[in-house]
Amino acid sequence: MSTRTTFTLDESLAEQARRLGVNISAAAREGVAAAVRVALARNDRAAYENKPEKVDDFWTDAEAWSHE
Repeated sequence: MSTRTTFTLDESLAEQARRLGVNISAAAREGVAAAVRVALARNDRAAYENKPEKVDDFWTDAEAWSHE
């Protein structure tokens, strides 16, 4: 499912894109997807820094399971 949206693009950049055959819609989708990935990673890191994981002996034991 997709949603329709509009955005403003600098005229000279739009003209260059047209001249070079750049699909502006696809480029916009890719750019927004990349920005979302960056924002998710930044938010994930901030959440971790707010509440870092504590050492848990369970995981030490769990790692040992793979050596059995």
